Amino acid sequence: MPTSSETLVELPSGVDLHARPAADFVRAALGFKSHVTVSSNGRDADAKSLLAVLALGAKRGTTLRLSAEGDDAGAALEALAGCIVGFRE
Repeated sequence: MPTSSETLVELPSGVDLHARPAADFVRAALGFKSHVTVSSNGRDADAKSLLAVLALGAKRGTTLRLSAEGDDAGAALEALAGCIVGFRE
């Protein structure tokens, strides 16, 4: 039975979610079967779509809400939250 999960993670102080970090994030999301959504400032995006993630315009220090639904939802959120926390300037 598919499961759903959600977590909050803050973008590091020196990183905006621009092309390179967004591409790394999307690449990580594509490794999971679950449907993953990333939300910022009241807007939602498919975490597997680079254009959608870039359109969020998330800036340093922004809190992102990650939600996933599917058999590997927990693992997906753990990996994606780790990806965001690991971003460097």
